[in-house]
Amino acid sequence: MVLSDKHIKEYLSVGKIKITPAPNLEVSLGSCSLDFHLGNTFRIFNHNKYAFIDPRDKRLFKEITKEIKVQNSEAFIMRPGEFALSSTLEDLELSDDILGRLEGRSSLGRIGIIVHSTAGRFDPGWIGKPVMELGNIGVMPVALYPGMRICSFTFEQVSSPVETPYHKKVGAKYAYQKEPGASKLSEEMGSKLEPRYVKRGKKSIKIT
Repeated sequence: MVLSDKHIKEYLSVGKIKITPAPNLEVSLGSCSLDFHLGNTFRIFNHNKYAFIDPRDKRLFKEITKEIKVQNSEAFIMRPGEFALSSTLEDLELSDDILGRLEGRSSLGRIGIIVHSTAGRFDPGWIGKPVMELGNIGVMPVALYPGMRICSFTFEQVSSPVETPYHKKVGAKYAYQKEPGASKLSEEMGSKLEPRYVKRGKKSIKIT
């Protein structure tokens, strides 16, 4: 069941949904959604340094991206084809029987900005700052400003409190996050790199 505006307010009041700083409901609350705002921190790719991304290489994820902090009065410019990670201004905490879904805003989609095209579900027991995958699929650069409304959340009541809340799961890689960190995909594939080979004509050349 998707929560209506009435139930979102009710769940905020009893602490089943916790948002910090507290939202201005007169501005941010929709019929069944709640807008969140863009934070100041972005993570972009150093695409000139590496030829490709290898999801097994833990070192690569630390080196291939860099963090940028933008002042409130400044803009973060997203050029066509660019991708960046960013976090919301708000922290979010969900009770063990509430699921959240992050969705982009239509007003931004109409100028080419895609917000969080994958993995938009926030499991019951989520605690942390939501991180978004931002992309510009338009034909013109777009200025994004910290504090602007960037996405919306809908909330659903699950059938019962979950047995293992997200923040207690083994391998909950992004629980308690406070900034847009790099992907932790390499943790799923093992930290030890096995030899890798690429084809060069008729030969296979070892690259790790």
